[in-house]
Amino acid sequence: MPGLIETPPQMWLAVAPVDMRKGIDGLSAIVQQSLDHAPCAGSAFIFRNRAGNRLRLLLWDGTGVWMCQRRLHQGGFVWPKVNDAVFAISPSQWQWLIAGVDWQRLSASVRPDWQV
Repeated sequence: MPGLIETPPQMWLAVAPVDMRKGIDGLSAIVQQSLDHAPCAGSAFIFRNRAGNRLRLLLWDGTGVWMCQRRLHQGGFVWPKVNDAVFAISPSQWQWLIAGVDWQRLSASVRPDWQV
């Protein structure tokens, strides 16, 4: 995230879709109550709508809270299918995610028994 927002030490995807009408306070409540994290700890929290074409990022920078939104006009964001409420991603996975690319396939590790 070049520019005004520094890259946070940790980035978390909220696996369950959320209502995009929620603002900073509503998303902060989800971070505290559902994800069991502190919204002001410096981590970024990424939320997705049910249709999968909108993201919201919530980030405390030490002074205030940033809330950013991204919408794809075609297709949808690739989201993990895990049983956990929250899923950690790296800054490079974040860049692929917001580009609409299947970031899970790009960061897949090679199986140890795989042979050419």
